Amino acid sequence: MTPESQEAFRTRRERKERVFRTIEVGYAGDALSRGYDLLNVAAVLANLTAAVLDTFGGVRASWGGVLDAVEAGTVLFFTADYVLRVWTADLLYPESRHSAGKYVGSFTGLVDLLCFLPWYLPFFLPAGAVAFRMFRVVRIFRLFRVNAYYDSLSVITRVIAGKRQQLISGVFIIVVLMVGASLCMYGLEHDAQPEVFANAFSGIWWAASTLLTVGYGDIYPVTAAGKFFGICITFLGVGMVAIPTGIISAGFVEEYSQIKRSSEIAAEKDIQFIKIHLDRRDNWTGKAIRDLGLPRGVIAAAIRRSSDLLVPRGDVVLREGDMLVLGAEPLPDDQHIGLREMVLRSRHPWTGHPIRDLDLPRHSLIVAVRRGNKALIPNGDLVLREGDTVIFYAQTLMPEAETLEI
Repeated sequence: MTPESQEAFRTRRERKERVFRTIEVGYAGDALSRGYDLLNVAAVLANLTAAVLDTFGGVRASWGGVLDAVEAGTVLFFTADYVLRVWTADLLYPESRHSAGKYVGSFTGLVDLLCFLPWYLPFFLPAGAVAFRMFRVVRIFRLFRVNAYYDSLSVITRVIAGKRQQLISGVFIIVVLMVGASLCMYGLEHDAQPEVFANAFSGIWWAASTLLTVGYGDIYPVTAAGKFFGICITFLGVGMVAIPTGIISAGFVEEYSQIKRSSEIAAEKDIQFIKIHLDRRDNWTGKAIRDLGLPRGVIAAAIRRSSDLLVPRGDVVLREGDMLVLGAEPLPDDQHIGLREMVLRSRHPWTGHPIRDLDLPRHSLIVAVRRGNKALIPNGDLVLREGDTVIFYAQTLMPEAETLEI
């Protein structure tokens, strides 16, 4: 590849990255991206408003042309947005070989597609115009796009996703109880109301309305035993509704507590930061921030990618060459760790020997070896050389070693 072609490829890549950063959720420092976010939200709200007003006959008669123009304009915007997202899908899913197909097949991609596709289909298939208009109801799901632009709304999504296993368990308990209540009520009420409780599952509607405390009253027991059983199920229904409510409430408390802890850490004046350069061999390369499993008290502060500074949101995927900045809350001074470093000279007894053969003092441990500009992991086969800087933990005093500040 010639230098000119390399430069052209780099320019196209930078242009694509600029488009990707614009159409994805931006931050306050990127005016173009934030402006696109606001335009996207405005288009969603305008499209849905026009859809609602179009159902009123009087409004349709007076403002039909305006409503059609608003719908056409927003649909064209959704189309362009979809095309750009397919084009930049390789940046959204860098670990996937079929990134465009992964986006198209995702829930977000399907919603984005159905937001504008039914509007075009009647032009090509006029006979199915009525059926295609029904598909336009799917555009209500585009409101989930608005959810991505506001942290307060994103908390709801994170809580439900984080508590999904507990919620599934709660729903399973409700379903089991509902089926059991239906079978029991059938046995108690079938003889008295054979047309209402005709079979074992005819009481599902009664069980659902009773357990979920809706109580429509269209199906109800008439026998004494059935009424007593209905009272018991009503009491259980109150508890069943409280299960998912408690799970979600606990999730909100945990989420906001985590946000508060992050804010408190960020507010520390003496917070410590380190920079980590990622290459293709690092385990974090190709992973999203939320999947790194950072310990409590450690936050991802920033990501330097080429000449851009990125906000480390949970869905940002780390790439080869990224510079990740981590922040850690400092420990109290009484928790001192005695790390020392020592530069090996030619006559030092450690020089030229593997680490496993060293006569280390008791309770001593080599934690790192710095050789030139590289930090080496001290395995047993590593042979120490002249000029290496050995970083180790030792309880005994070694005169040639200097104490490190942690």
